[in-house]
Amino acid sequence: MIRFATQYAKTEISIFSMSLFSDIVVSVLVGVLVSPIVGVLIAVLTVPISAFLLLFFRDPDRRANKENIPLTEFLAPADGVITDISEVDEPQIGKQAKKIGIFMSIFNVHVNRSPCYGKVLQITYRPGEFLDARKPEAAIRNERNDILIEPRYDPVHNLPEKIIVRQIAGLIAKRIVCTPAVGDELKAGQRLGMIKFGSRVELIVPIDPKPEIKIKIGQKVKAGNDVLITY
Repeated sequence: MIRFATQYAKTEISIFSMSLFSDIVVSVLVGVLVSPIVGVLIAVLTVPISAFLLLFFRDPDRRANKENIPLTEFLAPADGVITDISEVDEPQIGKQAKKIGIFMSIFNVHVNRSPCYGKVLQITYRPGEFLDARKPEAAIRNERNDILIEPRYDPVHNLPEKIIVRQIAGLIAKRIVCTPAVGDELKAGQRLGMIKFGSRVELIVPIDPKPEIKIKIGQKVKAGNDVLITY
C-alpha cells in the first residue's frame, strides 16, 4: 500500500485523488456509452497525468523507520542525485564546512528527513529566486530554509557540534514545508518536511571533526536510508 505525505500536502493529495478518480469514471462511462476506443483514448491521455501528480506526494518508509541508526552515521536528508561535494565558509557553523548537494527531480520522493539524532537550534527562512536547483549558485540566490541541528552527544566518537540541512526551492518548486520547531529533538531519518515539485537539499557539516564522505558525485541516494557521512 502506498503511503502519502498527508501531513504536508493534504489539499494537493485530495485534489489529485479526486482528479484520478474522475478520469477513471469518465473513461469508463465514455467507453460504455459512446465507444470503447474513445474511452481507452481518454484514459491514456488523462489517467497517467493524474496518477503521476498524486504519486509525487508518496512517502515510503525507509531504513530509519525500521532500525536504529548509529550516532556516527549521517543519512541523506533527501532523495536524489549527488551534484556537488565542496568546502564552504559557513557562518552559522562558525568554521569551514563540507557541503553535499542533492538534486531532487520531479520523479523523486520529496519528503525531507533529518540526517542524524539531534536538537533543532535554529530555523531560518529566506525568500529568493527560483533558479534551476541543479546549479550550486541556487543555494545562494534561491528561496531557502536552513535547519540548524545540534547532533546528539556521543561519549565515544567526536561528532560535530552543529550541522545544517538546507532546503532550497528550484525552478518549479514554489513552496518549502518545514514542520520541526526550535528546541525539538529529532531522530535520525525523522521526517522534516518537503519541497514541492523539484528542488535541492544540502547537508552542511564542519570539516573539523573530519567527516568521512561515503558517497560520490552522480550517485543516487534515498533519504533516511543511505549514509552520506560517518565519523
